Amino acid sequence: MFDGTAPNVVTPDAMPEARRYSMLEQAIAMAGALSDEPDFSTFENKTGLAEDMKFLASMPELCDVTFLVGDTREPVCAVKAVLAARSRVFHKLLYNSYSPQKKKEPMSREKKIKLFLKRSSEPLMNLQGQQQGRQGRSGYTHKLDTIPEPQGNVHQTLIVEEFEPDVFRQLIEYIHTGCVTLQPRTLLGLMNAADYYGLDELRKGCSGFVQCCINVDTVCALLASAERYIQYKCTKSMVQKVLEFVDEHGNEVLNLGSFTLLPQHVVRLIMAREELRADEFTKFQAGLMWSKKHCDNQPNTDLKEVIGNFLEFIQFYKIPANILMKEIHPLGLVPYHIIMNALAYQADPSSVDPAKLSPNRRRPQDNSMSVQSSLDPLGSSTTLSSSASSEMESGRHSSEGATGAGCMSHGHVREM
Repeated sequence: MFDGTAPNVVTPDAMPEARRYSMLEQAIAMAGALSDEPDFSTFENKTGLAEDMKFLASMPELCDVTFLVGDTREPVCAVKAVLAARSRVFHKLLYNSYSPQKKKEPMSREKKIKLFLKRSSEPLMNLQGQQQGRQGRSGYTHKLDTIPEPQGNVHQTLIVEEFEPDVFRQLIEYIHTGCVTLQPRTLLGLMNAADYYGLDELRKGCSGFVQCCINVDTVCALLASAERYIQYKCTKSMVQKVLEFVDEHGNEVLNLGSFTLLPQHVVRLIMAREELRADEFTKFQAGLMWSKKHCDNQPNTDLKEVIGNFLEFIQFYKIPANILMKEIHPLGLVPYHIIMNALAYQADPSSVDPAKLSPNRRRPQDNSMSVQSSLDPLGSSTTLSSSASSEMESGRHSSEGATGAGCMSHGHVREM
């Protein structure tokens, strides 16, 4: 029963200080636990988005720009808004006019008066037009003016000559999806295209893959693609790495079947390098193999004349005498005096003038061969050349093999 006495109520002031702090900490902990529980969830499906964007770029009817790429003018479609959002270069190309703007001439006083009268009379003419409309017959219908289509929505067609169709197609795929498969055959072109269009992440990905993909199976494909893109700055650093690999694996590279597909000046560049670790007989066999392949493609070409382009880079006195007499001399491709001088030097080095061992060879001032771009007289192409061999090629007939080679490895670039 209630006895009329007031209940014992413990006020915060009457609580022990330690207990008050304990309760306060518990309250803070409960509030923190509630705040840690999120009231939302994030769902991502980047793979699905990439596939949809890839499908979008593959459907011409869904695209609003077509690039005609390379010498064959292969069509590559894309969406202008995506290109402009991903690349400032494409934004300027697609949405900014490159035609020079004409300077506005100062307006004469008479033109200013005419323009003022025209503008001042427009409201009156519009009012008269509205009154005539109201006075029309009962069959009057409101006619809407045709809204001109914005210029940005017009389908554009552009020509791209700088890059190969496969390279440009990979570039467009990366821009739309953020993902692309790297292959040695197109790696150099894609790296330069990424640099050209301001896609730094793709350029860095290609540059990082270069070191991984340089091997015996891909080195000729990389050199062949470098021939097309030697004028770009990314190419020169990569070519130097490839040539350093060739130096280290000279005998293996020279024995490759794809070595015969390189242009003649690239073969000369390799064989002329002082750092090339290859025995002289292997160099002779590589030159012979390339010359035979060239003569098969051009039947009217003399084999002896073609292989003569490489003899100056071979030190025959380093080839054993039995191989000189049994393997090389019977072919009738090396002048007799070169073989005799080589044999005489092996018997007595002091009996032969060193200059007669390779009479047409000019050694560079330094011990390294440099890679540089040299335009042909017509200025239509850019080639790989060496400082030592460029002078010796004057007066000779230039002959190039078909470029290209198979590739064995590939990489992958994906945006995070």
